[in-house]
Amino acid sequence: MTTAVCVDVGSTYTKAALVDLDSGRLVRRAEVPTTSASDVLAGLDAAVAAVGGGKSRMYVCSSAGGGLRLAVIGYESLVTAEAGHRVGLSAGAQVVHVAAGRLDGKAIAALRAARPDVILLVGGTDGGDAETLLHNARRLGTARIRVPVVVAGNADAAPDAVSLLSGPSFVAANVLPRIGVLNPAPARAAIRDVFLDHVIGGKKLSRGRRFASLVRAATPDAVLAGVELLADLTGAGVLVVDVGGATTDVYSALLPDAEAENGPRRDVAGTLWRSRTVEGDLGVAVGAAGTVAAATAERVKLALPDSGPSEGPQRDRELAAAAATIALRRHARGHSPGPGQPRTGGRDLRDVRLVVGSGGVLRHGGGGFGLDAVLADTAGGWAAPTTARRVVDEQYVIAAAGLLSIDHRDAAISLLNTL
Repeated sequence: MTTAVCVDVGSTYTKAALVDLDSGRLVRRAEVPTTSASDVLAGLDAAVAAVGGGKSRMYVCSSAGGGLRLAVIGYESLVTAEAGHRVGLSAGAQVVHVAAGRLDGKAIAALRAARPDVILLVGGTDGGDAETLLHNARRLGTARIRVPVVVAGNADAAPDAVSLLSGPSFVAANVLPRIGVLNPAPARAAIRDVFLDHVIGGKKLSRGRRFASLVRAATPDAVLAGVELLADLTGAGVLVVDVGGATTDVYSALLPDAEAENGPRRDVAGTLWRSRTVEGDLGVAVGAAGTVAAATAERVKLALPDSGPSEGPQRDRELAAAAATIALRRHARGHSPGPGQPRTGGRDLRDVRLVVGSGGVLRHGGGGFGLDAVLADTAGGWAAPTTARRVVDEQYVIAAAGLLSIDHRDAAISLLNTL
């Protein structure tokens, strides 16, 4: 039997899954506390030992240390900056800052304050405006911003933009080569490479280079790869809600709509059919206060115990249901780049046929409470799926399938078939 061990090093827990690559069978899984206070390799090795995967091929993803923090700098807020924002989220990043237009001193200060790990610099369609892209590259260079920069704007101007930067820089194909056409794959790949080569080691999560050499992706990037494969496998729209202690992530893979791509409903920033959003203020542990505040603002009922321990299964279930509901509302409605500006990036989820719950609270609690709340939500300004099957990823196979999807596609498909 040829086996692989898939490991997700999270901020709180490190999860390991031992997979039979010949049959795609999940042999054994385990989770242990992440040892980020000392060296994450201690927890990783403990998780691998717990599943008996010491001699297996290893596939590792990580969101420890806050994962990947990305800043996006574009030209217009509703076009290239918005396109960059969508691509950044799909690349597994937490987008901590978005700027549009020509950078000035105040904008540079705001960028520094956001503490990004990587900057995605975009602007101009191919053959279009080049001045804004070059101006922003020049400002980043003269300000001596040392954060790695992925340049994915006007292809004609990108090489000159790179020459103006002072830190590590990389060129990818334009995320928006022409109006309405979104090209996410090259920038996503470049961001992934920068994360692996420049960010993982800089997080100081481990001594030496072994951990950095093992990690193949940011965890959300691996999960999205699994969601994409699941959508291809089922031939239907798929929605995944992952409720964590600090954040709640939502993934959706929809079937392309010719009218949305080419007709009058076409989005100038392009349509991303495989998408992810991350809500950094929604969670059940570190993010609990944000969930309570958001529930109040959204008028989502949150019946937390008035007495008894401040922590417990009932409290976690209430918080998880609220976080899932609010995160889905935001994912479906899109976001507004500024006060009074229209929402962009919304998702039509009515044709989704499979809804998957993930995250420790949903897995250990059966997940029905959270998914019930999501599918029954009629007050959030979005249309819920009408005929969706709901399941909980109790064995946490989506991330493992995403990690295996390139080298062992058949095994990854077999894992997903267990949902």
